[in-house]
Amino acid sequence: MSAPGVEPAVEGRSAKGLGTGRVGLLGAVVIGVSTIAPAYALTGTLGPTASAVGEQMPAIFLVGFVPMLLVAFGYRALNSAMPDSGTTFTWSSRAFGPWIGWMGGWGLLAATVLVLSNLAGIAVDFLYLMLAQVTGDESVADLAANVPVNIATCLVFMALACWVAYRGLETTKAVQYVLVGFQLVVLVWFCVAAFARVAAGDAPGGLALSAGWFDPLAVDSFSAFAAGVSLSVFVYWGWDVVLTMNEETQGSRTTPGRAALATIVVIVVLYLTVAVAVLSYTGTGEDGLGLGGGDQENVFAVLAGPVMGPAAVLLSLSVLASSAASLQSTFLSPARTMLAMGHYGALPREYARVTPRFQSPGYATVAAGVIASVFYVVMRILSEDVLWDTITALGMMVCFYYGVTALACVWYFRGTWKGRPRHFLSTGLAPGLGGVLLLVFFVQTSVDSTDPSYGSGSQVGGVGLVFLLGVGVLALGGVVMAVQRVRRPAFFRGETLAVGRSSTDGPEGADGTGAPVGGAPGPRTETTREGVPE
Repeated sequence: MSAPGVEPAVEGRSAKGLGTGRVGLLGAVVIGVSTIAPAYALTGTLGPTASAVGEQMPAIFLVGFVPMLLVAFGYRALNSAMPDSGTTFTWSSRAFGPWIGWMGGWGLLAATVLVLSNLAGIAVDFLYLMLAQVTGDESVADLAANVPVNIATCLVFMALACWVAYRGLETTKAVQYVLVGFQLVVLVWFCVAAFARVAAGDAPGGLALSAGWFDPLAVDSFSAFAAGVSLSVFVYWGWDVVLTMNEETQGSRTTPGRAALATIVVIVVLYLTVAVAVLSYTGTGEDGLGLGGGDQENVFAVLAGPVMGPAAVLLSLSVLASSAASLQSTFLSPARTMLAMGHYGALPREYARVTPRFQSPGYATVAAGVIASVFYVVMRILSEDVLWDTITALGMMVCFYYGVTALACVWYFRGTWKGRPRHFLSTGLAPGLGGVLLLVFFVQTSVDSTDPSYGSGSQVGGVGLVFLLGVGVLALGGVVMAVQRVRRPAFFRGETLAVGRSSTDGPEGADGTGAPVGGAPGPRTETTREGVPE
């Protein structure tokens, strides 16, 4: 029996009013890849990663992949037991209680706000770069540095992405098939061209492939190693969006987990190929096109012309398409997290509103767009290097909430391992190890980022801006949580989302349904027909 006021989770109906069966495995993988945004992520992190770890950049990408894969096993297990759009928030609340669950949800929301602002910013840069290449007027590219023009253009991008996300997953899926396909084709083209120039002796670096590039033990210090991993975590971040769509996916208990693993594997192969191509072509020196110098925050902007010649405009367009695609699909995650938080009474009920026409979290989607837009405007004015600082701070936030989620899996399934070694591996050892690794990287990077010289060198009162963005935003979450505790005590007393643990080896988890436990508030929709949200 469902709790009072709670719509039961039954086949063909979402407990929160979201449209069901909107996305299959392929569509989920495409949306996952679009959120990761390989072209955008690489152009923003190849430089900072090479600056931190030098020629061991491919090794760091591999190391960053390992905790992602381990954590993905935990996500898959939790989704099988409790397919809920709140993901980190819901699962951590069920495992550890409302306080850790709320902060886990806040970590996810903070990370997505950071990346939405960063995505919009880099989309602006590449829009004007592309226009300069098309028109032959280099001064057009300088418009991106004009603060009023930059902010106005960014807000237009943000509004368009928010509008597509507001229209639901079917519109999102159609847009992403085109944008993802285009950027993958261009990235493969870039790699082939770079390798061809190295083979022909027409490359400034001209380095031969070395096994040492894949050796993480060759990194100079643990601080450099942690900084590099934090950045590499950023380039993998976003695959968990396929889990936030679980209530809207065909086969909600199984398809999202499979899509997450498939997305990560596709991405690591692509990243290693691009990293080796760039490293072979340019090297890590500080002169010329070396990764140690030049424009580190937009590597492809520097390399497009020398590598691809007249086709360079396609690489600029692919990064623009990548950032625009990710900007749009990234809205899915915070919107559905805030929807769940409103649904369970951890945020105001307005966040639980579902649009009758599109069956999407309309109110939460618009709220995410407004918050990210305001954040970008403030950061663009304050930071000397907004892209670099937000990328580094984002890596910290991702380590935090991925780590919390992974450990939630361990704690939730802790009583189900006896005599079942494979189950222990997938719900205990793998996510536990991944979670601990990510939290260690989070702590190390937090300590290092207090240095004013960390990241871009921006600081406030002698404290590095990266630290203030990462740890400061978490502290702000604690303040907001305290306010919500006073205004909405039912959630924090465990009345709307009770703590539980898995007592079965089936997919249902502790309560057998994955449905809200206790007196959770029901979904808020504008219009209903025969009890089903329209």
